[in-house]
Amino acid sequence: MMNESSQLLPCVLIPMHDRHLLLPNVSVAEIVDRAAVEPRTEAPAWLVGDLNWRGLQLPVISYDAANGSAAAPAANRGRIAVLNSIGQHHNELPFLALLTQGIPSQTRLAEEQIRRFEGETGPADLMLVDVEGETACIPDLEYLESLALEAGTDRAR
Repeated sequence: MMNESSQLLPCVLIPMHDRHLLLPNVSVAEIVDRAAVEPRTEAPAWLVGDLNWRGLQLPVISYDAANGSAAAPAANRGRIAVLNSIGQHHNELPFLALLTQGIPSQTRLAEEQIRRFEGETGPADLMLVDVEGETACIPDLEYLESLALEAGTDRAR
């Protein structure tokens, strides 16, 4: 029999403009200060700039713009969430970075605390969920990784 704490998944709620992203803790490598981002000229709307992180140049993606909305104005408490990549291009792109609109928070959730529901989603959304009365989104990390790869290819040109 499993004890109660082993049935809880450690998660991170990452604030975006109009919702929170919900990810397991293991997908987040680090949260860093937004000031470290170097803007890139002639970039797509979803590309905020680049982050020099642990000797790597990571494209920083605006989730809101990648999802088809206008890029949200920079929040005073905004940070950069460095995420571990999970896709087939992991060796080329082990990490990617997302601009947050606040400080991410950690939580531990049981399966019954998360309910999937139907709603309008964008290309960067995998699914919408209800987390104890709050709407959250599970992002499509493979889609975000494809954008980060595109940004890396554009940089090499």
